[in-house]
Amino acid sequence: MAKTRARKTVVLGMLGTMLDGGQGPRRWDRWRPTVSLCQQEDLLVDRLELLHAPSAGVLAATVTEDILQVSPDTQVRGVEVDIQDPWDLEEVYGALLDYARSYPFQPEQEDYLVHITTGTHIVQICMFLLVESRHLPARLIQTAPPSGRDRGPGGHSIIDLDLSKHDRLATRFQQEQREGLSFLKAGIDTRNAAFNQLIERIEQVAIRSRAPLLITGPTGAGKSQLARRIYALKKARRQVSGPFVDLNCATLRGDAAMSALFGHVKGAFTGALSDRPGLLRQANGGILFLDEIGELGADEQAMLLRAVEEQHFLPVGSDKEVESRFQLIAGTNRDLQTEVAQGRFREDLLARINLWTFRLPALRERPEDILPNLLYELDQASQTLDTRVTMNREAQEHFLRFATSPEARWSGNFRDLNAAVLRMATLAPGGRITRENVDEELERLRAHWHPGSTGPGAPEELVREVLGAGLAAELDRFDRVQLADVLAVCRQSRSMSEAGRGLFARSRERKQSPNDADRLRKYLARFGLSWGDVSRGSPAS
Repeated sequence: MAKTRARKTVVLGMLGTMLDGGQGPRRWDRWRPTVSLCQQEDLLVDRLELLHAPSAGVLAATVTEDILQVSPDTQVRGVEVDIQDPWDLEEVYGALLDYARSYPFQPEQEDYLVHITTGTHIVQICMFLLVESRHLPARLIQTAPPSGRDRGPGGHSIIDLDLSKHDRLATRFQQEQREGLSFLKAGIDTRNAAFNQLIERIEQVAIRSRAPLLITGPTGAGKSQLARRIYALKKARRQVSGPFVDLNCATLRGDAAMSALFGHVKGAFTGALSDRPGLLRQANGGILFLDEIGELGADEQAMLLRAVEEQHFLPVGSDKEVESRFQLIAGTNRDLQTEVAQGRFREDLLARINLWTFRLPALRERPEDILPNLLYELDQASQTLDTRVTMNREAQEHFLRFATSPEARWSGNFRDLNAAVLRMATLAPGGRITRENVDEELERLRAHWHPGSTGPGAPEELVREVLGAGLAAELDRFDRVQLADVLAVCRQSRSMSEAGRGLFARSRERKQSPNDADRLRKYLARFGLSWGDVSRGSPAS
C-alpha cells in the first residue's frame, strides 16, 4: 500500500532589511532570522514565500542563495510587495491584504506558517491581524537568536500573540464587516432595523463558529439564499474548503432518503448496482444545507444526529464507518418545538441544531424593505431577460402603494415578489414597466391571494360570518359589498391603525392629522361591530 504523502510546510515571511542584512563571508557570523528559520532541525520548510519591497531585490537574492546552501530541499520564492513606506500602517495593511486575497492557498495539502520576527513592527502587527481574521489561514512562528556563545541557528516557537488592535485599523475591519453584511443581504440596502440587526448577528456567528445553524421562517423568506451566502462568505474567508451541498428534505421519501443522505454500498438493496457516496460525504469540508429539516423521518433524524455529533456514520448496507466533517445549516418553516411535543421530531436533534437559531421575517413584516427589494428584483430580471428593465415613477409608486398595504398578503414572500417583477418585466414593452403593466399584475396577485373574492356570493359569506345570517340579510347590496371589503382588510391587518391606513390611504393625504383608527372604529360601530369582532383569525404579526 502506497504511503500518503505528508503535507507540505509553507512559510510566509517578510524579508528583514536590517536583521537579514549582510554581505561577504562575515554575514555567516551573524544571526539572520530568515536564514535560521530554514536551519531548524525539527522544522522542514518545503517552501518559503519571501516577501520584500521592490528596493530590496539584491538582499532577497543573497538570502535566497544562502537558504539553498543550508536547506537545499527548501524552495524559495521571492515576492515583490508594493510597500514604499513600511511604517505607513494603511499602506502596509492594504498591500498585505491584497497579497493574502490573491494567494492560491491549498489548506488540504499544505500547512501555513507566518514568520513574525522580521519586518517593521507595523508589518508584524498587520501580519498578525491577517492571521487573526483568517485572511491568512496560518499559524504564527517566531524565531530567536542562539543564547550565550552558541553559534547555532537559534530556536523557534509557534505561538499566539496577544497584540492589541491598532486604532487606525479599526475602520478597516469595520469596512470588512460592512462588506460581509452587504454580501449576506445580496447587496440590498435594507431599512428594517430588526432585520439588519439579525443579519449582523448572523455575520458574527457565521465567521466565528462552525456549530450548526438553524434558520426558520415562512416559505419564500430567503432561507436557501441566505445559506448559500453564508457559505460564500466563509469560503471567501477560507474557513471552508469543501462544497455547498443542499437538499430539500420534503423531496425525500422512504428508503431513498437514507441512500440520498448517507449513501450506500453496492448490493445494499435491490437496484444498488454501485456505491453511492451520499450528500453528507459530498459536503466534507464544506456546508450541508438541509431545508425543511422537519420533514425528515425518525431513522434519518437519528443517523443525522450521530453524524453531526461524531462526524462519522454508516452508509446503507455497510459495516464500515465513513467520516465527513461538514457544517450543518438547517432550514424549516415549522415550529420544531411543537413537532417535538407531538413526537414528530427528535428532542436531542433539536437541542443539537438549536445552538444558533435565526428567524427570517416574512416580507409583509418588512414593508420598508419592499422598495429596495423591488429594485433588486428589477436588476435580477434584467439579467434573466438579457435586457435593461426599468419601471417609471408612476408605476413604481402605484405598485408600492399596493405592496405595502394590508391587501398585499405576500404569502409566498420573496418568491411572490420575484415572480411578480419577472412577469411585469416580461410583458413590458421594451423592458419599461408602466402603470398598465402594474394594474394587470395586481389583478393577478389579488386573484392568487384572494381566490373567489370577486365571485358571486363572496361578500355575503364574509359578512354573514361576522354579522350572522339574519343581520346580513337586512343590509343593502351597496353596504354589504363595502363592509365585506373592510372586513377583508381588517382580517389581514395586525392592528386597527394598520387597517385604517390601508382603507383611507388616499383621503388621509389631505388631512393634517388623520386618525385612521378612529374613522374605522366609527364605521364598524354603524353595524354594531368592534375591532375584536372583526380581527379574529387575523395572521400573527
